[in-house]
Amino acid sequence: MRIHNWRLANAGIFHDFHTSWLAHIKETLNAGVLPNGFYALAEQQAGDYGPDVVALKWGFDDMRNSDPHQPQGSDDCETGLVALAEAPPAVQLAVEASEETEYYLARRRSVVIRHSSDDHVVAIIEIVSSANKHSTDRVHDFCEKVVTALKSGVHVMVLDLLSNTNAAPDGMHGAVWDALLAGYYSAPTDMPLTLASYCAHRPIKAFVEPTAVDRDLVDMPLFLTPTHYVTVPLKATYEQAYVGVPQRWRRVIEG
Repeated sequence: MRIHNWRLANAGIFHDFHTSWLAHIKETLNAGVLPNGFYALAEQQAGDYGPDVVALKWGFDDMRNSDPHQPQGSDDCETGLVALAEAPPAVQLAVEASEETEYYLARRRSVVIRHSSDDHVVAIIEIVSSANKHSTDRVHDFCEKVVTALKSGVHVMVLDLLSNTNAAPDGMHGAVWDALLAGYYSAPTDMPLTLASYCAHRPIKAFVEPTAVDRDLVDMPLFLTPTHYVTVPLKATYEQAYVGVPQRWRRVIEG
């Protein structure tokens, strides 16, 4: 299924699709994509962000003395994790922040709230909403959330299928990459939409897939450790969610 032109629908229709898509991503992750020791939950955030899909690690007491950078289990096939060194994600861009970025990021101040249990967050999937790109302040808030997560060692995937705005002229990845002080990203004019997966490594790595309306959606890597990832079936889950879009709005979106 190709990416639809969601700017033709009102914000409420995309929000409904957004919520459904996240639910299908969560269900698919828990149905066998995530290896043993990880699970996904849809969590409602305050404000206009909407729900996130978060992958959480459990059984932490049994893993406390193990290397957190290595997958658990007898081998990678059994755990379901893919080694970055052996199979780099098949995306158009793979970029790495400079050492200077880490120097300045370490001096940024932020408030991080941690859960008191051992079910700590290891990864977040964000689907960008129109509210996130509505103003400079909203873009800043979104980027601050991503930067704070990455600084805390939480891997992040950002799915931006909405038209770029004056507040985010190069899409949300361009804004995030700038907020990370990692450099400048210019969205291709023929592919202004962006799928991005950030690995909370030192230095931070980004795996980026520029895309556009009417292009096929591709699956993306979601990092669970700095060296291993799982592939999230974005295309299949998008198709599942689109089934629930009302026919009245399908006719508008599909022209």
